[in-house]
Amino acid sequence: MDIGLNLPVVNPSATPSFLREIAMRAEELGFAELYLGEHVVLFDAPADLYRQSDDGSAFFPSMANLPDPIQALTFFAACTSRIRLATGVAILPQRNPVYTAKHVATLDWLSGGRFDFAIGTGWSSEEYAACATPFESRGERCREYIEVMRRLWCDPVSSFSGRFYELPACRQHPKPVQKPHPPLWFGGFGEATYRRVAELGSGYYGFDQTPAEIAAVRERLGELLAERGRSLGEITISHGVYNRLPVSTDTLAEYHAAGVDQFVVSLRAADQAGMRAELEWFGREFIGRC
Repeated sequence: MDIGLNLPVVNPSATPSFLREIAMRAEELGFAELYLGEHVVLFDAPADLYRQSDDGSAFFPSMANLPDPIQALTFFAACTSRIRLATGVAILPQRNPVYTAKHVATLDWLSGGRFDFAIGTGWSSEEYAACATPFESRGERCREYIEVMRRLWCDPVSSFSGRFYELPACRQHPKPVQKPHPPLWFGGFGEATYRRVAELGSGYYGFDQTPAEIAAVRERLGELLAERGRSLGEITISHGVYNRLPVSTDTLAEYHAAGVDQFVVSLRAADQAGMRAELEWFGREFIGRC
C-alpha cells in the first residue's frame, strides 16, 4: 500500500517555504503523492454541516490559508521530480470548466504527467452561492463539465453543447502529458459518487471513514464496475484521514485489509518542528509496511 500526504496548509505556521521543504522531504522519504483540497471561500458560522465530523463542524477554521489546489500543486511540481500530485478534492461544479481544463492540462504538462485530478461536488451551499452557482444541480453539472474538459484535453478541435455549457469550436493547448488525460478520481460519500467512479473514473478518494466503511464502499464500487464490464483492478482506492488521527501501524494494516491502495496521512502538530517530526515518523513507520 502506498502512502500519500495531505500538505498541512491549514496550519498557521505552514509558510510557502516550509511547505516546499515538506514536499521535497516527502519525496525523499518515498511518499507516493501530495494532496491539496479546495474551498474557495470559508464562513465564520457555516450554515451547512460537514458530514465527516461528529458535531458537523469542519476541521479547518474560516481563517485557514487554503490555497487554490491546482496553482499550489504547480508550485510543488516545480520543486519535486517524482512524487505524484493530487487534488483531494477539487469542487468542479463551482469552477469554469474551460479554465479548469487549461489549469489541469498545464499542471500535467509542467509536472511531466504526475497529476491525478480528484473531483468532488462539495457540501457547502454558501460556497456555491458565493460562486453564483446553483447548489441543487451540482451533480449533473459535474458530469457535463467533465465532458467539456475531456473534449478540450483530447480533441484537436473541441466543441460541446449541453444543458449547462456551450463550447464553440476552439482549440486548447497544451494538451496533458497523460493520455487520454490525467486520471479522474471522485470523492464523496454516496451512490452518486460511486456511480461516477464506475462510469468515468480511475479512482475513488475517501476521507475520514473507518476501515469497515471503506470496505463497504469498495464492495459497492466492485458491483457497479462489474455492471459496466470493469473491475476493481482498474481503479485506485485512496483514503485520507484527519479527524480520525492518530493512526498506528495496526490501523494502517486494517485499512490495507479493507482494500485501500493508498493511505493518505495528515500532519497535525502545532508547529513546524512537530510537523517535521511527524513526517519523519510516518516515513519511518508506514512506508513499505504494507
